[in-house]
Amino acid sequence: MQKSDEIDDHGRNTPGWLRAERSYEDEVIGEDTLGEMFVASARRNSDRDAQRYKGGIYDRTLAGVAYPKAPNNEFASLTYDDMLTVVQRLGAGFIDLGVERGDRVGLFANTRMEWAQCDFALLSVGAIVTTVYTESNARQVQYLLDDSGASGVICENEELLDRVLSIEDELDISFAVVMDSFETTDATIDVYSLADIYERGKSAFEEDVSTERLEGCDPSDLASLVYTSGTTGDPKGVMLTHRNFRANVNQVRKRFGPRPDKDADVPVIDENSQTLSFLPLAHVFERLAGHFSMFATGGTVAYAESPDTVSEDLEIVKPSGATSVPRVYERIFEQMRSQASGSDVSERIFHWSLDVAREYSTIKRDPDEKPNLVLQIKHAIADKLVYSSVREGVGGNIDSFISGGGSLSKELAQLFDGMGIPINEGYGLTETAPVVSTNPPEAPKHGTLGPPVVDCDVMVDESVVSKKRRENADGTIGELLVRGPNVTRGYWNDPIATEDAFTEASDGGDSWFRTGDIVTIDEDGYLIYTDRLKTLIVLDTGKNVAPQPIEDAFSTSERIEQIQVVGDDEKFIGALIVPNFDQVRHWAEKQEIDLPDSLEAICADDRVEEYIAEEVDRVSADFPKHERIKQFELVPVEWTAENDYLTPSMKKKRRSIHDGFEAYIDRIYED
Repeated sequence: MQKSDEIDDHGRNTPGWLRAERSYEDEVIGEDTLGEMFVASARRNSDRDAQRYKGGIYDRTLAGVAYPKAPNNEFASLTYDDMLTVVQRLGAGFIDLGVERGDRVGLFANTRMEWAQCDFALLSVGAIVTTVYTESNARQVQYLLDDSGASGVICENEELLDRVLSIEDELDISFAVVMDSFETTDATIDVYSLADIYERGKSAFEEDVSTERLEGCDPSDLASLVYTSGTTGDPKGVMLTHRNFRANVNQVRKRFGPRPDKDADVPVIDENSQTLSFLPLAHVFERLAGHFSMFATGGTVAYAESPDTVSEDLEIVKPSGATSVPRVYERIFEQMRSQASGSDVSERIFHWSLDVAREYSTIKRDPDEKPNLVLQIKHAIADKLVYSSVREGVGGNIDSFISGGGSLSKELAQLFDGMGIPINEGYGLTETAPVVSTNPPEAPKHGTLGPPVVDCDVMVDESVVSKKRRENADGTIGELLVRGPNVTRGYWNDPIATEDAFTEASDGGDSWFRTGDIVTIDEDGYLIYTDRLKTLIVLDTGKNVAPQPIEDAFSTSERIEQIQVVGDDEKFIGALIVPNFDQVRHWAEKQEIDLPDSLEAICADDRVEEYIAEEVDRVSADFPKHERIKQFELVPVEWTAENDYLTPSMKKKRRSIHDGFEAYIDRIYED
């Protein structure tokens, strides 16, 4: 094993921005609990907008009680002072309800302002927030509440309440709280509206009691059980303390905060930042990046109506940034391309502008080069014709996006960067609260995950990859191991899984968390993602193939919507492919080809197969022979979280896809 930071430890070749990052301190960075962190920020930023919420979407019980209703389809705002009042009264209400320190309470709702308010209210009184996903069926809800030993659950609406009540005889909870209006129920457990809790807290609130509960929490206390969505088996409850989350807030602040060493054109996240939140808060990525970090810094969080209205809400809110997963950026790109497909001229201009963006980004990010005059002129023309409208389509005010929760293709990152919309890709896991590394805005390297954040040690276990792969790697390659103050202490009620997840302690230090991800650490200390250790494909020739880089290469393909590479124990690499049906129909119309109506029939059409094959051959040509896709099958079903082929965080459930389309895979290898 080789550590990634030996050069840095000896002070050699450490860039100035990294030295500044390590020594940076300000009022946001601290070692208090999450509740104390929020209160301190609310008092520093009392008159600033904390939350923006959309009217006419939810029948909120708090609207008109704790704060005014927002006009239909418009956003209204709460200041930090307003939000602190709501949080404190909800906290007092939960105390009055009987919530004690250490009690687990489930949060069963989509991303919305009440989720954030309840989270801080519960954390401030010493409760432990456990996540329940809105996609969960009754059995899964039962598992998540039972496994955590939850004493109560906060539901978003009547539909989710009914899901809980359908299994109430099998649960050990004593209460349920509902954010939206609901019909009176004859449940055996106590059911309250969130407004009921607020009113109880308003009557019961005592400053001394609130302060005592807040200060009675310790950074070492468990803050949350965040259940991994899991691609197989039951989810595991990752135990994350106040210190885990607080340390990660500090680490992110040091990288993205308004450090004095940053040039004026380098994007920062500070009290002037505004983000649009739409990823699930039940997942740790949005919880840290779009919630804890934003409220610690004094920024404004606006909540999208739903994941389906993100484009519309971006244009209304005009945020300075947002966090998202690669799949969303791929869809934004696809939407851009669809808008340019009206005529041959507009398509040619669009593709020309992409070439310019790619070249401009490559040269701009090279410290030894600068765009020449010709390229600057071409970029200015492309900006007027294409890029400016793209930026307007995401609100016109984006400083940068943050990407996590999956692998973002290098080409896609270059294209957005060249259009003036930087995407800072990072890496993390639920078990690391979650940020391990991220590209610094002043020194991004597209195609990498950036260097580790401050105080997060990484190294790789080279023994898990072959000698040949180690020799061919452009750096040190192996399974990524991590340790630091942001790393979990283990899994709830699962000592065996906890033991398996860590190495034995050595060299007088802490043990290392095994991420299960294969990465390369380059000469500058930046991480480059390869694949999950468990998803490596082993051909019957004995050669290992990482599917992720192959799949990433198709991320900007106009012909292919989704792809999963297969081939374990087979002679060659194959693929399941969901075509971009809109593009296929557009192509067919231009070629005067009469396609059948059904998606199944389109996938079975030889002309469509040939059209897709041209793209597969083009992209595969860039890979070594044994990694090229030799055969594929077209699939007439898009993979989504709703049909259980993606996790709620939009990662592919490889086993589910494999099992669901096993007959297609059999056809790939039948000869």
